[in-house]
Amino acid sequence: MPIRNRFAELLPEITAWRRDFHAHPELHFECHRTASIVAEKLREFGCDEVVEGIAVTGLVGLIHGRSRESGRVVGLRADMDALPITEATGKPYASIHHGKMHACGHDGHTAMLLGAAKYLCETRNFDGTVAVIFQPAEEGGAGAKVMCDAGLMDRFGIHEVYGMHNRPGHPLGEFNIRSGAFYAACDEFRITVEGRGGHAAKPHATVDPTLAASHLIVALQSIASRNTDPTQNIVLSVCGVRTDTQAHNVIAQRVELRGTIRTHNAEIRQMAEARLHDIARATAAAFGARADVEFMQGYPVMVNHDTETQIAREVALAVSNQCLDAGYNMGGEDFAYMLEERPGAYIVLGAGDGPGLHHPEYDFNDETIPYGCSWFVGIAETRLAS
Repeated sequence: MPIRNRFAELLPEITAWRRDFHAHPELHFECHRTASIVAEKLREFGCDEVVEGIAVTGLVGLIHGRSRESGRVVGLRADMDALPITEATGKPYASIHHGKMHACGHDGHTAMLLGAAKYLCETRNFDGTVAVIFQPAEEGGAGAKVMCDAGLMDRFGIHEVYGMHNRPGHPLGEFNIRSGAFYAACDEFRITVEGRGGHAAKPHATVDPTLAASHLIVALQSIASRNTDPTQNIVLSVCGVRTDTQAHNVIAQRVELRGTIRTHNAEIRQMAEARLHDIARATAAAFGARADVEFMQGYPVMVNHDTETQIAREVALAVSNQCLDAGYNMGGEDFAYMLEERPGAYIVLGAGDGPGLHHPEYDFNDETIPYGCSWFVGIAETRLAS
C-alpha cells in the first residue's frame, strides 16, 4: 500500500485544484465557492450521493463500494476554511482577497480528499461506503461541532472517522500520531481590571489598574508553575493588553487582558479556570481595584482512539515507511468533536521545510499531495476490506 501510482498521474490536476482554492480563500462558514466546486467535482467523479448545506457550507459525498454487504461507513474529513491573514508569499496563485489567505493548508487538505474521492469512485475496491466530509469553520467556528449537531454521524450512518493535517518543518512524507489526548483543549479569557483613573502626576489620587494588571500577568503564571502537577501539560498566555487611554500623562480607568489557556486534562482545565478567577480578583483587590473575568470555553481535548490510531499508523507506514510517535500538541483542533461522537484517529503529515502554519509566507507544499491522498485511500480500503 505505498503511494498509489495513480496519484502521480493526478498530481498536476489536484495541484491545480489546490492552487485555485488558495487564490480564493473563504473564512469560517462562508465557504460558498469552495463548497460549490467540491460538490461539482464529486458529482463529476460519480459519487453516489452529494449532500450540501450541512452547517451552512459543509457537505458530504457518499461513495459505495463494489459490495455493501458489511453495511459499514467510514468517514474521511477535510477542512475548507482560510484565515484572516494578509498573504505575503508572492506566488502567482496568491490570495486575490486582501486580508484572507490559506495559511494553514486547508486548501491542501480539501484537494487531497478530493483526489482520494476521485480514486475511490474509479476503483470502488471496498465493501461498504466511504463518506467524504468537507467541513467549514475549523478556524475558531467549531464547524465540526455544528456538523455533528446537525446529525452528521447518524444521518450518514458513519461508524468511524479519520482526519489529517499537514505539518511544515517535518520531513516530507513523515507521518506522526499518538493515541489518547493529542491536541489541547483551547479556552480563552478576558479580564477587565477597573480602578480609578486620573493625572499621571498624582498617582496617589488614583487606583492604578495598569499596575494591578501588570502584577496579575505575572501572578497568573503560578497556575502552571505552582497549581499544576509538573507531569501535566498546560499553557497560559496573556496575549494582549489594552487600556482605555492612549495619553502619556493619564492613568487609565480600566485595563483589559486577553489570553488563552491550553490543557490536555479535564481536571486541570477546570482547576485553571477556577484559579484564573481567584487570582484575578485577589490580585486586583490587593491594589484597591476590581477584576471582572470572562472565561470562554473553546474546543475540547482531541482524543485519538486506541484501535483506530493503530490502524492509522499501519496505513501511514505502508504509504511512506515513516510514522513516528507524536508528542502532545498544544494547538486546538475541532475534529475533537467528531472523535467524541465516533471512534477514529487524526494524523499529521510532514510537509518539508518552509514557513510555519498561520504565517503570512506559508504555502502548502504540493509534493505532500500523493502521500495524503494515498493515506485517505488506504484508510478506506483497510477499514472496508472486501
